[in-house]
Amino acid sequence: MKLHLQEIPRVKTITKADFIKHYFKPQKPVVIERCIEDWPAFTKWNLDYIKQVAGDKTVPLYDDRPVNYKDGFNEAHATMKMSAYVDLLKSEPTKYRIFLWNILKEVPLLQKDFSFPDFGLKLMKSLPMLFFGGKDSHTFMHYDIDFANIFHFHFEGKKQCILFNQDQNKYLYKIPYSLITREDIDFSNPDFKKWPALQNAKGYITELNHGEVLYMPEGYWHYMKYITPGFSMSLRSIPKNPKNLAKAVYNIAIMRHFDTIMRKIKGQNWIDYKNKQAILNTNKKIS
Repeated sequence: MKLHLQEIPRVKTITKADFIKHYFKPQKPVVIERCIEDWPAFTKWNLDYIKQVAGDKTVPLYDDRPVNYKDGFNEAHATMKMSAYVDLLKSEPTKYRIFLWNILKEVPLLQKDFSFPDFGLKLMKSLPMLFFGGKDSHTFMHYDIDFANIFHFHFEGKKQCILFNQDQNKYLYKIPYSLITREDIDFSNPDFKKWPALQNAKGYITELNHGEVLYMPEGYWHYMKYITPGFSMSLRSIPKNPKNLAKAVYNIAIMRHFDTIMRKIKGQNWIDYKNKQAILNTNKKIS
């Protein structure tokens, strides 16, 4: 038995008016296949090029270990020179990933390789972020703290993306006071005996190839698995729905800090409590 996932719609190209009408306003995901072929990045950006222009940079690395109460917010698990990291990606499977790597700050040269496309939404031009991963590495199922509209551009290789709308929260074993689901759920091959509520969840799936862009609407859950080594860039636009904007403000101004305080006070007991509540809350909502 598999998750109830429908393929994300694909278009070759799209006008601003059609994007707004068919995907942004109804808040539906879409893959645009031929959006960036005029970017220098389309032909230049691969792992070898990143090694060439950023090889001397020390990069933060993350793996799939469970959250620990000692971890700071988005605290890296290791660091490495980008040149060594690219060599690692190309030589063997690795769990190590890079995420939220601000290319304007770290490698301004890369900004010359892309432009900000006009989808009808105002993009945050100070926050183009890069994400890297090795074969079979993955993120936990999560949504972004700011509930942004996200345009996710993929480079080199293939990447599997599984998405859920926020209206599926009751089936996903969401961790309270957090942005993730239970970390021990394998969304690429879930155990329905252990996580029966997932049988009711309805989501989306696609595989991104080099040069394709995935639009993820406001607050959408996403799980990313690198089928081959590769990297992606995200551009974002603030949420337009007032309720989602309010949730973003709450997450950033209150929830994040409350969770940090509770980790300091209760330690691992707080993490364990939240993991238990994820199951109890889900069972209560579906019973």
